[in-house]
Amino acid sequence: MTTGASSSTTDAASAPVARGVLYVHSAPRALSPHIEWAAGRALGRPVSFDWIEQPALAGAQRTEFVWEGDRGSAARMASALRGWEHLRFEVTEDAGHGTDGGRWMHTPDLGIFYAQTDVAGNMVIPEDRLRYAMEVAGSNALELHRELRLALGQAWDDELEAFRHAGDGSRVVWLHRAG
Repeated sequence: MTTGASSSTTDAASAPVARGVLYVHSAPRALSPHIEWAAGRALGRPVSFDWIEQPALAGAQRTEFVWEGDRGSAARMASALRGWEHLRFEVTEDAGHGTDGGRWMHTPDLGIFYAQTDVAGNMVIPEDRLRYAMEVAGSNALELHRELRLALGQAWDDELEAFRHAGDGSRVVWLHRAG
């Protein structure tokens, strides 16, 4: 018979550990403490972020937080943060021994996107999704291209790209559609 103390110690030692990064690309200042609270709740411990100004959007802040926690922590963070107005973020969970990783992207206009990732961080598109894209596209190459861009979350990547690079000292060029 094992005691509660040794059982929980054994359970804690054998619990799978996951790692990843939460990138908050833009958030209004007023949301900062709420984002920290939501991430901390998902990880099961209080967290504190180092916020900096987001030069791509006046009045917004950004942060990057490397986290470690239980498998599924990234999904819990993404679920807690999705749908918040004016919030752009990505959260990753690295693939581990025998487990896939994941990447979640969120923008106010597009909502949430999820993709499975491999050990190198590449998105993995399931066979059924590829077959669906081919079926929908038929012989139309442009439609196949559109379906593959959708499967890869290209619209999310496109929208987040300026926010990703705005904080690294790169010059951001905003493109506006005319007409």
